[in-house]
Amino acid sequence: MARFDLEVPEDIIKSFESLSDNTDKIFGEMTRAGAELVYKNILKNMKSSFKTTKSLEKGLKITKTYKTITDDGINTKVGFYGYDGVPTKKYPQGKPIPLKALAREYGTSTEAKKPFFRKSFNKSQIETEMKIVQDKYIRGES
Repeated sequence: MARFDLEVPEDIIKSFESLSDNTDKIFGEMTRAGAELVYKNILKNMKSSFKTTKSLEKGLKITKTYKTITDDGINTKVGFYGYDGVPTKKYPQGKPIPLKALAREYGTSTEAKKPFFRKSFNKSQIETEMKIVQDKYIRGES
């Protein structure tokens, strides 16, 4: 019977152990890089759909990177939060910024839709950004 012995250099073993120990950090930075790209795309696309974007820019946020309990996924979200600050009878805190964004994205009975949010998610761009972060860790630059 044939026999095969393989000696792996210790530095390669240590680099694999380091990658294994830091997977949450690596995936967190990868999702953060993708979210930052989407954030920039949303800002760019928003200018073409709205006359003024001040209140929407104020409400556009990137969340902290977090780990979900149900499936151990690592997420970073981009979304609209808060109010525009002009109180009305119906909205005492001001009109919700997510409501304004949804009305523009999907349209209303009086206004045609002008999608800007969905256009901002370019899968190939996001994957490229995430691979840049991944390659940084594989090369050991962290």
